[in-house]
Order: sequence, then C-alpha cells, then structure tokens
Amino acid sequence: MAANIHSRNTAPALSASPDFARISAFTNLPGSDSLTAMKAIAPGKLILSGEHAAVYGKPAVAMAIDRSVTATIEETPEDVAFDLPGKERQSFTLRALRDFRRRAVNNYQLFLEGKLGIRDVLNKPVDLFKYGFITVLDGLHHSLDSGIVIKLKSNLPMGSGLGSSAASVLSELRALGHYLRVDFKPDWYYNFSMEAEKLQHGHPSGVDSYISLYGGAAVFQNGRARSIPLPRMKMFLVETGLPESTTGECVVQVKTNFETDKIWDDFEAVTGAVEQAVCSANCGMMRALIRENHQLLCRIGVVPEPVRKFIAEIENSGGAAKICGAGAVRGTAGGAVIVFADSMPVALAAKYGYKISPLRGDPLGTRIV
Repeated sequence: MAANIHSRNTAPALSASPDFARISAFTNLPGSDSLTAMKAIAPGKLILSGEHAAVYGKPAVAMAIDRSVTATIEETPEDVAFDLPGKERQSFTLRALRDFRRRAVNNYQLFLEGKLGIRDVLNKPVDLFKYGFITVLDGLHHSLDSGIVIKLKSNLPMGSGLGSSAASVLSELRALGHYLRVDFKPDWYYNFSMEAEKLQHGHPSGVDSYISLYGGAAVFQNGRARSIPLPRMKMFLVETGLPESTTGECVVQVKTNFETDKIWDDFEAVTGAVEQAVCSANCGMMRALIRENHQLLCRIGVVPEPVRKFIAEIENSGGAAKICGAGAVRGTAGGAVIVFADSMPVALAAKYGYKISPLRGDPLGTRIV
C-alpha cells in the first residue's frame, strides 16, 4: 500500500481539504453564528507496538480508536468557564488565566531542572484545559467578544494509556479554532497540543497528539508519521483500572532505569514486524509479535502482576494481549489492554473484574461535528 508521509512541518494545509471547505461554507453563511455548531470531536489512540521506545527515537505503531472526547463551546455571561465531566464548573478571567500560564511554565522549567515532580506541574484536571485555551488564544493573537464556556464529554477512559489528555486538548483547541474562525492549519494544533502535553507528561513523544489529530493508523518516529492501514483483525479493549502512577511518572522511571539500555533495539525490531503484520492482515504473525511486545514491557517494569496473570490466561487460550499505554510502575491496575482473540473473553475479564468491549479504528481524526 502506498504510504503517506506527514511531518509537523509538511502536513497538508487544511485549506485543500473537504474539512476546510465545510468550515469556510459555515463561516461564510449569513447568520452562521449558531453556537450549536461549535463542537469538535477527537479520538483516542492506542499503541500497537513501541510505547516508551518512541521516547528514545524508536518507531511506534499506533492507531486512532472509536473512543473519543467531544468539546462544545457556547457563549456565556461568565468570563471563561470550563465544564468537565464529574467536576463543578469553574470560570476565570483572562488575566487569571495568563497568570496561571506563567506559573505553569515556571513549574515545567523546575521539572526540567529536577526540582519538581511532573504531577506538580499541573495540579488539577482543569489546569490542562486552562493552559490549552490561553496558549491558543494568545498564540493566535485573538481576543474574545464575550464570555464562553467549554464543555467536555468523553467516553475515553482517563489516564489509561489511550491518549485521553491529547484527545481532550485537541477537541478543545479544534472547537476554539472554529469558534475564533481561524484558518485552520493542522500543524498549529499539533504544536499547541504538544505544549500542553509537555506539562502533563513531561517528555511526550508526540504520537498521542499526532494520531488523535490525523486519525487512522501510522508508524510514528521522531515527529514524522507514515500512514498504514488500520488493522483488519478482531480486537477487544480491556480496562484494568486507573493506574496509580501517571504516564509522566512511568516515563521518568523507565528513563531512569533504561535510557541507555539496548532493549529499545528489541522494541524497534518487534515494531517493524508489527507494521508488516498489520499491512498484510496476518493475524497469526500479529499475535506472536504482541506476545513478544508484552514480554519487553514486563522487562521494563510497567505491567502490574494481576495484569500479567490476565494476559497469561489470554495467551494460554491462543490469544495475545498487551498494555497499550504507559502502563504502571506501582499498584495493581495497568490501564488499557488490547486483546487479539477469536472471540471476546467475557468470562475471563469478569473473573479479574475488568471491563471488556469490542474495539475498532477511527479513520477521521480530530474534526468538527
């Protein structure tokens, strides 16, 4: 299959895409101020192979999935309000948001200097969206004519390795760009989302933001992506629970113990073979490679013991499974696990108290809906 190559600097301008045509049509319509259209959706992502290795310049194969975050913008008498799932609405003045951004940037610098943990850079869930909002507003040199409320809804498990923070920020930024009538350029949104991801995760590889923005599946390496087909295999998503450690903490601990280890060469070899298995839709080859990938993840210490036992039972029944995010460096939950099997192992998942459901890819990426 012919491969499409994107990079942050060479991604096609949206002005040439059908999506831009829809935006232009919308913004040019008389009376098109209907706020019901200020809604954007961004899918989560799942890494088939290469998690953690991508941080060290090795390739990762990732795909967008049919779980997503939706951001809606409405005008309000309040200044700038954020309405997050399960949280009380909070509003802020622009001055307060700019003061917060300065503190957040300073905290991140302290993290880079080893004086602050990544969990202390942003203290509350709303902080990620405050930072994303004011970074885009000021970065684009725009102002607001009225107050707005940004509402977020999600069916994407948070903190489970499915790119929830990247999807959340991108849905917010995409809706905001549409609200401000910006000539949308994907590179801008990628770069702005990466600014927020750094404060959330410390040293993000960029794969979460890239896959959520463009959709489909891709081999991602050093900020460049080569699209490949979405997997044509039976896949299931298992939710083992919210890890006690954050993605940022996992990345930092793995970096401390394995930064110069040759294990990243082993990850690279498996990832290259996974790309071949996906492109050829070779289910048997894919399962063998997923088992190898799982063993590598166990070696770097990010697969909790109960999750290892669950995956062992999957393998004993002929399937294959692995965590598909950062995993966990403490506790018993490992976030999301992808399972390749002939049928959905409902009884086994119930035995461990895990939630399981069918999984499909998302070919479209972040978009206005």
